[in-house]
Amino acid sequence: MTSPLILSDAQQVIGRRWSEGQSPEQARILSLARDALDFISATGQWYPFEDFRKVAGERQAQAIGEDGSTGLRELMSQTDGFFGKLLSDPKAVGEQVPIQLILDTLRFISSTRQHDAFGDFLEHVESHAPPFVLASFETKEEAEAWLKNHPAPPAFADILIGGRYHDVVYERETDFRRLPWNRHLERYLAWLKQVEPPVAAAEFATREEAEAWLRSQPNPARRAWVTIAGEFYLAAYHRNINHRALYPLSMAEGYEEETEGLGD
Repeated sequence: MTSPLILSDAQQVIGRRWSEGQSPEQARILSLARDALDFISATGQWYPFEDFRKVAGERQAQAIGEDGSTGLRELMSQTDGFFGKLLSDPKAVGEQVPIQLILDTLRFISSTRQHDAFGDFLEHVESHAPPFVLASFETKEEAEAWLKNHPAPPAFADILIGGRYHDVVYERETDFRRLPWNRHLERYLAWLKQVEPPVAAAEFATREEAEAWLRSQPNPARRAWVTIAGEFYLAAYHRNINHRALYPLSMAEGYEEETEGLGD
């Protein structure tokens, strides 16, 4: 499998080129490269991406395709050109492997025609929505049945089970499959509370009223603070799976110190 350390190295290549005085164009290019790497991880596409990279011919430039917005396709092309030039830059000696990984990521997205999905992911990230999830289940039994019968499960992605976040852990070589609980949501809520102190967009006496309100909206915001019986909740819309959820802010208790500085 593509090593998480290699992805981390690629993010460091991006970080070393980020500066306060950079042009808006370079900021957009570096941000897109960063988010493209995150897209592979968040969507659990580690194994398909690894298979793509093993085919030498696929490393040649891919056609951007007709799906997705023109602006996104142009930005992806500019980003590809930026890192393509960097690959042969003498100043980038020792960084060729992570730079090639960035190029492969962009070309994987284009080759598999995931521009629309990637565009939606970018909107998700830019709106500071809750951690990206691939599926939602009411019970652990339903989730385990899904994982057991999945022919090629996502690797290390997030799913919801009964409103709580869980990892999808899958190892193709051994067919190891597990759904451990994680604390991604709790840490996210603690961080969001710090960077955007809650102000209720709507108030409800009961959870049932709040759920009815959330269901009635044809296109909800990706996130909004509401109160239920005086307590703050985050009303979230996971658009990629058309799932609406209410997360109590009380879940963040005890995680505030862990998130200090994350929004800087």
